Amino acid sequence: MRLDPILARVLRAIALNRTPGFNFPGWFLELSYDRVGKDTAVASLDTGAHNVDATGQMDLGAVALLADMALASALRGTVGASARLATVTMQLQLTGAPRSGRLAASAAFEGFLEGAKGRQGLSRAEIRSGRKLVAHASGAFMVLGGHKATAAHPLPRRGVGKLAQNLHPDHLNAEEERVFLRAADALRADGPFLANFWGYTPKHGKDGATCTAAHGMHIGNRVGHAQGGVTFGLAANTAVAALGPGWPLVSASAWYVGPGTGTKLRARSTVVHRGLLTAVVHTRIENDEKRGVLECLTSHAK
Repeated sequence: MRLDPILARVLRAIALNRTPGFNFPGWFLELSYDRVGKDTAVASLDTGAHNVDATGQMDLGAVALLADMALASALRGTVGASARLATVTMQLQLTGAPRSGRLAASAAFEGFLEGAKGRQGLSRAEIRSGRKLVAHASGAFMVLGGHKATAAHPLPRRGVGKLAQNLHPDHLNAEEERVFLRAADALRADGPFLANFWGYTPKHGKDGATCTAAHGMHIGNRVGHAQGGVTFGLAANTAVAALGPGWPLVSASAWYVGPGTGTKLRARSTVVHRGLLTAVVHTRIENDEKRGVLECLTSHAK
């Protein structure tokens, strides 16, 4: 059976996701941990038809996933491969350089927050396309549980080992079949694949924009909550839609106020300021029980 390359990628990710420890979005994007040291990590993603936006650049959600995973991985040498890390805050500052080719995030762990009751690790990163700086990133991560809190986090590396063989669509369980059918629908829909697959399809309104994304394995982390980078991308894409064409994202600061659970995530972006050259947007994401998941402020340049 000959499949579209993106659907084949989805089936490989489903097969790999059957082993606990990582997450489907990471497998699907083929995130590579090129180097992981004591307090450092380098992770990368390749730009392709599976993850570009309407401009042909890597979608903001994929960039945010890369940043989130690299920042967190810089802590792994200290907290262990099985510890669960929850994103508390994340910041992304774009330079305007094209988000194309292979994007590599070089992250460094900067220690734990002093005087805090919990173990909250801080890290920073630079994201580059070749030698060109694409973005700065920083984040804080709460360590939940001990060294055996969850299954060990694998560190897949591009070109090392062998990817799983494609599953046949007839050999999927109910949850996996929903992901595969969602991917097939996303391929047939107008617009970029990833936006349709992850639900980045905001609607522009009078004072901003709204977007409702279905929750499930296709955007889930290793404990079933919405993956932090994907959620960040939902906020960023909705904020861009709130302003309309001609206002690209410059920076975003996000605060994770609750787990991404339920069946749907709803983002609402409100324009706080729109000047001649700059704009600011506030975005709130809630689950279908109206519980807060993320608060985000973004800045944009004309």
